Amino acid sequence: MATPRPSTSYSYASTTRTSGQYEYTTSSQAGALSMPRPPTSRPSSGRPSTARPGTARPSTRRSSRTGSTIGGGDSQQIICAISEGRGVTPTVGLAFVNITTGEAVLSQICDNQFYAHTINKLQVFDPTEILIVSTAAPPNPKSKMFQIVEENVMGATIVAVDRKYWSETSGLELIQQLAFTQDLDALKVAIGGNYFATCCFAAALKYVQLKKGVTFAFHSLRINYQPSEGSMMIDLSTIHSLELIQNLQDAKSKHSLFGLMNETLTPMGSRLLRSWILQPSTQPHVLQKRYDAVEELMTVDGMFYQTREVLKGLHDVEKLLTLLIIIPLHPDPRHSEQSINNILMLKNFVEIAPKLFEILGCARSPLLCEIRDHCNPDNIDPTIQLIKEVINDDVTYQRKPLELRNQRTYAVKAGVSGFLDVARQTFKESTEDVHQHVTGITQEYDIQVETRYDNARQYYLRVLESEFDQKPMPDVLINRFQNKGYIECQTLFLMKLNQRISDSHAEVVLTSDKTVQELLDNIRGEISSLFKVCESIALLDMIAGFAHSAIANDYAKPEIGDCIMIEAGRHPVKEKVNKGKFVPNDVYATQQSRFQVITGCNMSGKSTYIRSIALMCVMAQVGSYVPAQFARFPIFRQLFARVSVDDSIEANVSTFASEMRETAFILRNIDEHSLAIIDELGRGTSTRDGLAIALSIAETLVGSKAMIWFVTHFSELAQIMQHRPGVVNQHLAIDTSEENTMTMLYKVQASYAQEEHYGLALARVVDLPPQVLEVAERVTKALDDQVEAKRKSSKAVAIAKRRKLVLSLKETLQQAAASSMEPSVLLSWLRKLQEEFIRRMDAIDNDIPSSDEEDDDEEDDDEDQQGITESMTGTSGDVMGSGREANSILSS
Repeated sequence: MATPRPSTSYSYASTTRTSGQYEYTTSSQAGALSMPRPPTSRPSSGRPSTARPGTARPSTRRSSRTGSTIGGGDSQQIICAISEGRGVTPTVGLAFVNITTGEAVLSQICDNQFYAHTINKLQVFDPTEILIVSTAAPPNPKSKMFQIVEENVMGATIVAVDRKYWSETSGLELIQQLAFTQDLDALKVAIGGNYFATCCFAAALKYVQLKKGVTFAFHSLRINYQPSEGSMMIDLSTIHSLELIQNLQDAKSKHSLFGLMNETLTPMGSRLLRSWILQPSTQPHVLQKRYDAVEELMTVDGMFYQTREVLKGLHDVEKLLTLLIIIPLHPDPRHSEQSINNILMLKNFVEIAPKLFEILGCARSPLLCEIRDHCNPDNIDPTIQLIKEVINDDVTYQRKPLELRNQRTYAVKAGVSGFLDVARQTFKESTEDVHQHVTGITQEYDIQVETRYDNARQYYLRVLESEFDQKPMPDVLINRFQNKGYIECQTLFLMKLNQRISDSHAEVVLTSDKTVQELLDNIRGEISSLFKVCESIALLDMIAGFAHSAIANDYAKPEIGDCIMIEAGRHPVKEKVNKGKFVPNDVYATQQSRFQVITGCNMSGKSTYIRSIALMCVMAQVGSYVPAQFARFPIFRQLFARVSVDDSIEANVSTFASEMRETAFILRNIDEHSLAIIDELGRGTSTRDGLAIALSIAETLVGSKAMIWFVTHFSELAQIMQHRPGVVNQHLAIDTSEENTMTMLYKVQASYAQEEHYGLALARVVDLPPQVLEVAERVTKALDDQVEAKRKSSKAVAIAKRRKLVLSLKETLQQAAASSMEPSVLLSWLRKLQEEFIRRMDAIDNDIPSSDEEDDDEEDDDEDQQGITESMTGTSGDVMGSGREANSILSS
């Protein structure tokens, strides 16, 4: 049996100090580190935040660990150690040790001055305790990283730990001792040069040993190095705004992306899905393997249904294997009893895993083949043989208390120990005495008595109340109480028998303990293979869940390209919630249509439209099919969302500062590999200031070259931005053909909304007094005339139109060069393109507008936004089909 290293040389020495939200308490005695206590309120520091804050919405904050929305989620214990190097560009090391699932993740990040990637990593893993070097914590001056972590990570306890425990040498020794033997070489290469991550691992492991009182068996801990690349960065506010994990209105509701996609049948698969949603992959080859695996499961019915049927019978194997490798420093009798339970559950697991190998025997996709190879019986047989040598073949794990106790009693084979056999005989005889005693009561008092069992009372009696309608209740029945028409009771002799059975069972467990612990020591030698099987089953469960969702909801397999092109895209959650038929929309975005301004009436579906785009991108980069008829996405490395929760007055009170802070975070971090959705920016302040700020931010975002959907009610913003290269105006259509009615069509159309005065239209619908409407219309007309009189000269507009037309031509030619069209078809298409380009350029040159002609310019610009391609390929639907078939001509 592996023994923990002595810890006499380790101690935590510091003082008690309180700062802001957290209390930092340490002691000079080895291992006696007091737990910090979070206060009931958090005082304001008066200092502006340097990273993205929370959204100041109480409903999205976690009030307790069990209410976690990300990371650990289901009350996992995750210890995180964090350290940084000094410099203009900080290098941050992190180590996460999950005591619940027996896994450690090391990471080293070259972060920016706002520690955006570090905060994102902390929010994804959601640690319960964060360890920071004591020199960076009070009473010393707080480091910048400490301040940002303190302000932005909620629900975690910050603990200051003496710097001497952040030792690279100790970290390397612990990795050498605890990592799987076959993973050591690759792990050493991965952590080579990552000094800070290794130091953090040493601090985290010593904290677990000294504070938590447990250690891990040698070569039994899953240790992974996770580089900062390879996954999309999604900050906490975006996670909340898009409801990726939890519904904002009802935390228990499944109306979130995780609730929708979680068709898994095992706890391991559910945890893996949660992790993938929070960290979508940015590696095209990884995503393609996932798409192919989902497709194969969808097309091979037998494999799909058999896989789902087998997965239903699995326990939480990940937690089970963790219990096998954790060695308590002070074991008690309950640990011995639990060890037998763990062996029985492990026996059930190793018997199920080979069935999956047989089911996946005809698999062809690379990912399913990898899963099948991990489930190969050759990887399981050593563990099965070890269990068979000690455990009876016919003993299985049971859920009912009585059956489970009996199985524990007879788990170890006979003949291992004479004392064990004697204790079992006593247990058997006492159990028989219970049944004889109950039979005697039934005969003596002429009543029908049932024997029941629970862990608290052990054996007890249950009699119908009607048995005593005509006769008194015997005095021999004690501890009586009524329960749903029955009387539950015991007898003095039955209580004595219960005690005798309990003692004999405890003797069996203690006598079996040596044999069971030896078996566990032997099984730990195979723990790496078992963990790989467990991870493979979790992955298979999740892929099968994706296939189930795709079949049930008519999802499409996404493609990876250099543009966003979606045909008949739908909001994955809304279409499940809404009773009526969801109205799909097409989406198209390239570098020349990367900034899309969305206007339209309230309740026309603007927010739903842009959210659906973001959610489909996340689903595609998780590896799932998406709710559309056809979809193509580029790989995004960052996702940002500045989205209003609702349109209620209460929700908008005092939100402008929070809105600006979130937008500042986006502006600092956005780049050409990002996707952002911005909803109603600037509504929290005056109209003039809001328009000015929204316009300035829009100009900056256009320059970032990111793909952005910008929802606004400022029609002036759409008019001003319409001639900028890369900007496209769109709106959600409504039908006002019938008098005093407004019908929402929920369809996206080109140009900004021509009906500028939705407020007046709505006022007519609700039947305001005529004189009120007349005055409002006169005032509106006067204001419009003033704006029209001050409009700028159209020469600048013409120049912007020419520039935009040339850039659109360049992009179209690039797409044509990459197409697979026949030479004759391509030549004919290029001639039409040339004619169309000349026609539009002449129209711009000849149409030097006066102020009276500016309205016509707006219509011309709407045609430009459709793009040269659409004018020659017909309708939007025709163009979408052409893009799918020829991979060349795309449309807006």
